[in-house]
Amino acid sequence: MTTTVHGLGEIKALAGADLGHSEWLEITQERVNTFADATDDHQWIHVDPERAKEGPFGGPIAHGYLTLSLVIPLFTELLDIRGVTMSVNYGLEKARFPSPVKVGAKIRLAAAVASVDDVPGDGVQMLLDFTVEIDGSAKPACVARVIYRHYA
Repeated sequence: MTTTVHGLGEIKALAGADLGHSEWLEITQERVNTFADATDDHQWIHVDPERAKEGPFGGPIAHGYLTLSLVIPLFTELLDIRGVTMSVNYGLEKARFPSPVKVGAKIRLAAAVASVDDVPGDGVQMLLDFTVEIDGSAKPACVARVIYRHYA
């Protein structure tokens, strides 16, 4: 379910909130190949399904940065911010990829608001803890602390 907030005051009130989980998203070979083309990362463990069957993961896997990039559309399922003039991705404090995502697997995002603080220029900075879960796996695909800034 999407949480909708209006303005900086309501964003500040989210500090400590669990935003829940996105819907599941299947990782297809087509998506992996498209990402490989966009980033010029055509390593065989991603784009050669036949060779990848004999590799360490038993088949092709998604790029770690593909998994990380998917937090953007998945996060929009969880939080809708209105009443601000601008929102920017300010960066990452950390990101790890504990488990590979095999092609055909489903992932979803779990998100929590770690903190919200004022920043110069009539804005707030949100620290969010993201966990990309893999359906049926105890180990996540990605854990990251991300930073967003929102301005009135």
